[in-house]
Amino acid sequence: MSRSLKSLPRVLTLTLLAATLAACGQHGSQEGAGANGPVPVGVVNLKVQDVKIERELPGRTVAHRIAEIRPQVGGILLKRLFAEGAEVKAGQALYQIDDASFKASYDSASAALARAEATLVSTRLKAERYQELIAINGVSKQENDDAQAAYLQAKADVAAAKAAQQVAKINLNYSQITSPISGRIGKSAVTEGALLAVGQASALTTVQQLDPIYVDISQSSAELVRLKAEFADSAAKRAGLSVTLITEDGREYPQPGTLQFADTTVDPDTGGVTLRVLVPNPDKTLLPGMFVRAKLAQANVSNAVLIPQAALIRTPKGGAMVMAVDAKGQAQAIQVKASRAVGDQWLITEGLKGNEQIIVEGLQKVQPGVPVKAEVAKTATPSSAAARQ
Repeated sequence: MSRSLKSLPRVLTLTLLAATLAACGQHGSQEGAGANGPVPVGVVNLKVQDVKIERELPGRTVAHRIAEIRPQVGGILLKRLFAEGAEVKAGQALYQIDDASFKASYDSASAALARAEATLVSTRLKAERYQELIAINGVSKQENDDAQAAYLQAKADVAAAKAAQQVAKINLNYSQITSPISGRIGKSAVTEGALLAVGQASALTTVQQLDPIYVDISQSSAELVRLKAEFADSAAKRAGLSVTLITEDGREYPQPGTLQFADTTVDPDTGGVTLRVLVPNPDKTLLPGMFVRAKLAQANVSNAVLIPQAALIRTPKGGAMVMAVDAKGQAQAIQVKASRAVGDQWLITEGLKGNEQIIVEGLQKVQPGVPVKAEVAKTATPSSAAARQ
């Protein structure tokens, strides 16, 4: 028993020593993995590519031409001569007003014209005879002057009668209301028996030309300057600036549109300018007043460099930088210039060549000069050749 007591201090000493060495070894291995070892980061391998930059803007469809149908003479409506919602042609009869009084006025004007023309013949013959007699003093000069004046008055009466007949004919024609344009007609605001008046405020119906159709979109004046610079290219002028539409259900409209013009006035409240796009609409899929989104191709950038937005670091002075992995496997800060956002990426115009490895994951753990262990990031790589803004 005494021998066991004597060996106890030695056993305790060895146990404590082993525990101390184990703790020191564990601490040392943790320091090597964290402070002295490479830091794992996620990277994206850049590459140059051609990028088509598009601007997506909201817009509303507007009929190409609109005709509000109103009466030009008053009277009782006898017939409606069209089907609501149908296609009508220019000159097609839409309404018939009671034309009995207009026919009577036309007949009266025609009779007055015939009477005036008969009087003209009589006065002309008399004026011609008096013109011959005055040469041989067969009539007095006053009688000849009266005959010539009566002839001229008869000619004026014929002209006035013709004008009155023309007015009566116009009013008679206006009793049948026709469409001034071809297009789709809307619902009728009146029925048979309604009393129509000249200059009434409400239209009887509306005809709208839907093929082609306009799309009005709004763009900032600053972007418009850039757009005009792109459109100034001769090839763009020849082909026209193409516009793609996205309908309310998220589908791409199959017919591309063409930019027609930009308004001449900037809205002082929004700083926007209205752009008008002409879009073919053969199937009448687009109706006036629909909400659409228009994609305008603003630029084609060759050999562009795109980086994920998560890779861009803003400096306190307002600049921009990225962290890249250099040839030594260390983090390196590179100053860059990001000109614009392209979708979920940045378009870099200065600072990168397009063959770098840039860090997108683990940026908070690295500093310039720190060794890193690069692995392909789980985030999407910038590979899209066309992007929306």
